[in-house]
Amino acid sequence: MPNDLRTPIIAVLGHVDHGKTTILDKIRGTTVAEKEPGLITQHIGATEVPLDVISKLCGSLLEDIRIPGLLFIDTPGHHAFTTLRARGGALADIAILVVDINEGFQPQTTESVSILKQHKTPFIVAANKIDRIHGWLSHDNRMFTETFKLQSERTQRLLDERIYTLVESLYNAGFSSDRYDRIRDFTKNISVVPTSARTGEGIPDLLMVSLGLAQRFLDKDLRLHADGPALGTVIEIKEEKGFGTTLDAIIYDGVLKNGDRIVVGALEQPIVTKVRALLKPESAGGFKRVNRVIAAAGVKIAAPGIENALAGSPVRVATDDIDEVIADVESEMRDITISTQDVGVVIKADTIGALEALAGELSRAEIPISKADLGEISHRDVVEAETISDPLYSVVLGFNVDVLPDAKDTAEKSNVSLFVSDVIYGLIEEYQTWFEKQKTLRGKKRYETIVRPGKFKILPGFVFRQSKPAIVGIQVLGGTLRNGVSLVREDGVRVGTLKGMQDRGENVSEISEGKEVAVSIDGPTVGRQINEGDLLYVEVPEKHAKVMEQELYDALGQSERLMLDEFLAIKRKDNPFWAK
Repeated sequence: MPNDLRTPIIAVLGHVDHGKTTILDKIRGTTVAEKEPGLITQHIGATEVPLDVISKLCGSLLEDIRIPGLLFIDTPGHHAFTTLRARGGALADIAILVVDINEGFQPQTTESVSILKQHKTPFIVAANKIDRIHGWLSHDNRMFTETFKLQSERTQRLLDERIYTLVESLYNAGFSSDRYDRIRDFTKNISVVPTSARTGEGIPDLLMVSLGLAQRFLDKDLRLHADGPALGTVIEIKEEKGFGTTLDAIIYDGVLKNGDRIVVGALEQPIVTKVRALLKPESAGGFKRVNRVIAAAGVKIAAPGIENALAGSPVRVATDDIDEVIADVESEMRDITISTQDVGVVIKADTIGALEALAGELSRAEIPISKADLGEISHRDVVEAETISDPLYSVVLGFNVDVLPDAKDTAEKSNVSLFVSDVIYGLIEEYQTWFEKQKTLRGKKRYETIVRPGKFKILPGFVFRQSKPAIVGIQVLGGTLRNGVSLVREDGVRVGTLKGMQDRGENVSEISEGKEVAVSIDGPTVGRQINEGDLLYVEVPEKHAKVMEQELYDALGQSERLMLDEFLAIKRKDNPFWAK
């Protein structure tokens, strides 16, 4: 086996309660159950399962495997996946998407698939909880292909029905898939591996398919610079008793040694410091010091001055040209491909990868972004949002972050709305619900204040006063009439103002189509400017007509739409560009 292939890094994603943590626990438990010292290596934030352990579980099914094993990220979920980042992409080489076979795709499943697609990360679906299928007879730690044969035909059929529900969901997300033992071309199809994290059934199959996928897709990408300076990513910043502030990091290339000078990404400028101690967890608890770490591995780094380091930022060993390494880290910190616009929402997240993931989902939902930044939601963010001209985008969306007290106070005194969640899908859905509600209210308010179109006929024989004001009987032929609107004839000439309306002796402020009422019109004289039998229209201001035609047309009733079209035809007879 070549010694220049590093261990592939595997992230585990999926909906809450679908079994992500249990699968990782089972993988660890199965390997520990071999009861042979040194077979499993516990890392910071990761668990390494060597090839010989997997070989014992899978038997002779593994052929020509040249990678040394698998490194599972212990903090499951999309958050860890987006935090682990290298050069603008996901650090995880492959992913396992855990789905409860009985519940199917859920919101976080859809979100996880979207993130995997965004990062073009090869993945496997662990169709978990097969032991809960009606009639299932469990056989602990057996390969799925073996335990499946021991089930009744009815139970086998039930399992396949659920598998094909997952296959359909994956197809709708743009992926071709099938149960892994029915796939011939693994490069074109997503493998669905039935598992039970509780009984261990299918876990050997999952490890075997993971190895095969890593070998097939990643051979070239797994080349290790075994003697080169370490490249890594910060997972978390923690306080450890006796060591102060420490960095939990995944080293994905090269070697990190005690005493190395390192450059770490931060919000303002990169931190240059020196490794004081490298720490690995001990099985009995606590940590042990190690002198060096070779990729791929998780490690805790103790070093001075790292309090402002950022989760998701790069860690680089600087050997010779420190300025070049600083520039490289600065470049990677700037390498956040988020497109912004003048009008859009303000977004905040706790890590670079999380910020990119949120921006990607917002882009897919066609929600513009005006500013994207890292850290808690601050007073400054609220002020930025307040300057956005469109109130529907005068909001701050925070993913995995808190709202600082002064930001909350500022938001309460302004029109800025704050949305915070640790689930991207939920965050966007909450904002979209608010957006539609505000849009409806806004449209309703505009609709209520706008001059709407209307048309009526002066009824012959119902002239009660000729002028000052003229009082006549009318029939409303279309649209709506309100007191105070200006009136025009069919030739577009203004004739006066609708001063008041009476229906059966009662004063009214609004009349709709079909009604016959008495109205007073200030301005004209019957027999001069207006006559019995004339058709008069509500004069709609040009700005109002433009809004109704371009923004509110669908919200108008059919009668109002017809009246608007008639009125626009009158106005555009002499000026084709009126209200356009």
